[in-house]
Amino acid sequence: GRGSTDPDANAEVHKAARLLWEGRGYAGVEPAFVSLAAPDVPSGLDRCVKLGARRIVVLPYFLFTGILPERVRQQTEGWAAAHPEINVLSAEVIGPEPELLDLVMERYREAVKGDLRMNCDSCVYRIALPGFEDKVGQPQQPHFHPDDDGHDHDGHHHGNHHHGGHAHAH
Repeated sequence: GRGSTDPDANAEVHKAARLLWEGRGYAGVEPAFVSLAAPDVPSGLDRCVKLGARRIVVLPYFLFTGILPERVRQQTEGWAAAHPEINVLSAEVIGPEPELLDLVMERYREAVKGDLRMNCDSCVYRIALPGFEDKVGQPQQPHFHPDDDGHDHDGHHHGNHHHGGHAHAH
């Protein structure tokens, strides 16, 4: 996943990993993050091996290609070269799948009807999550990704703060 300074966004990646794993016969699904959150991609791969993996598929949890998914691929290839005894495959990003279009249209119709059902029960801007109590009620702040280029041309940050996670509307 992308990785965030927001624990709620990082938790969503863990939730997606669990949903991918459960009932599908995979030995395991281990979340890892390309920046700002632990474990990083090499550490995630190390963890898979410690858990007995001999074959690992790295699935970039991104809708589209770009700097961060490419960084996932580079880190994966670097790790794989240092561990030739492990079979490591890199999957593509999710991409423009028909199911994604269906989901976007469903969310659009919900928004137009005013039927928004976002789960904010673990959002640090809404509840006093231990260690983040100072964020309750604060406006959501953008976070700069060291691996990201091109988002800070004129000295201030722009909109897209939760790529791959979920944005908060407060």
